[in-house]
Parts: sequence; structure tokens; C-alpha cells
Amino acid sequence: MPALTLPPVRPGQTIGLLGGSFDPPHAGHAHITREALKRFGLGTVWWLVSPGNPLKAHGPAPMARRLEAAAQVMQHPRVFITDVESQIGSRYTAQTLRALRAARPGARFVWLMGADNLAQFDEWQDWQEIMQSVPVGVLARPGMRTAARNSKAARIYAAHRLPSRQSQRLAMMQAPAWCFINVPMQAISSTQLRASGAW
Repeated sequence: MPALTLPPVRPGQTIGLLGGSFDPPHAGHAHITREALKRFGLGTVWWLVSPGNPLKAHGPAPMARRLEAAAQVMQHPRVFITDVESQIGSRYTAQTLRALRAARPGARFVWLMGADNLAQFDEWQDWQEIMQSVPVGVLARPGMRTAARNSKAARIYAAHRLPSRQSQRLAMMQAPAWCFINVPMQAISSTQLRASGAW
């Protein structure tokens, strides 16, 4: 694989990875990113704007449009918008994590996701490899707290759950480790924005 074009990384830096189609990116994405920086004690967060979600039937808007919109929505000195999954040729999180950990072995990556993703995490390709390779930070989303907490992934990895009051420790823990935090919620979604014609 050719060398990846990645944001700058210092040895030992803690990096949250927020993947998604961002179709379109919106204030809710920016909100959970700022919360993740603060609550999980991260040095930086990378948005991984994906080529497409294998669990969705229809493809997203063109990558260039989504990257440009993401850069407008998420303006923060410690947040970087990337097309790394396109560079890797990956549509699966486990494959992306393998490539990033190989490219930046000195970094400490944390996978970030909404509670809606935890609820169906066991449908992801190689989902247990993801749990075994990096800590996972889960941020509450409207209406999904109960489903997430009762999910197959949450049950199997119950012994590795970090209490939310200790969330600042997550990035420095060895996988498997995960933490579920409740954050002030914004009930905005990309689906709603597409349906409204705003995108």
C-alpha cells in the first residue's frame, strides 16, 4: 500500500477516530466530537469520511462534497477531516484500524461511535477484532441508550466496560476496553437533513 496522507501524529498521542459517511455532516457530529475530546481526554479527533457504509443500500454524496461540508461544519484546531478510508481502499472499520495502527504504531487510537452503532455492532465485519484492538468510546444518541446497553457487544464485553466517571482514562487503557457516556443530545440526523432537501 502507498504511504498514507495523514494528519500529524506525535508518539503516544491519543487520537479519537470518528467514522461515518457524513452524508451530510451536521452540528450533531461536531457536538459529539467536542464532547469526545473533553470526556475521553483525547489529544485530537480524526473524522474518517467513508467511501460508503456497507450496511446501507444507497451510496453517499460524492466524497469531495462531503469533505468540503465537513470542513465547514467542524472547525476546531484539534479535529482533522480525512479521506483515509479512500486512500486505504477500505469500507470496513477493522481493515481501517489495521492500516492506521501499522502506519502510526506510536499513536494510541480510540474508536468513537454513537450508541446507535453499539446497538448493531455485532453486524459489523470483524467487530470483535475491533474491540480487541483499540479502546471504544460510545456516546449516547437519542432513543438508543437502552438498546445499546442491552446489545450483544455490551453483554459480551461487560467485564471490560469502564465506568463513565473514569472516562478520561479510556485512551490509555489496553483493549478490550470501552466506555459509555451520556452527553447533552442533539436530535439532528443526516437522514432527516437528506429527507428535508437541505442536502
